Amino acid sequence: MLETLARTVVVNGDSVRTSAPTLALLLAELGYGDRKVATAVDGEFVPAARRAETTIAGGERVEIVAPRQGG
Repeated sequence: MLETLARTVVVNGDSVRTSAPTLALLLAELGYGDRKVATAVDGEFVPAARRAETTIAGGERVEIVAPRQGG
């Protein structure tokens, strides 16, 4: 059964309320869609292929980093 209760996670240093049960759904909820980003949960890198199976619990720290262009 998927957890549907809202909880607070920390995304890039900001508290965010979410009911997304997985990292992939959190990214979609935050508007990242199919953008190329790097992700980590509580300091552990999460590859794109594992985001759909990576669950998000209240209080976890999520980092989302988009590549920068230029030089």
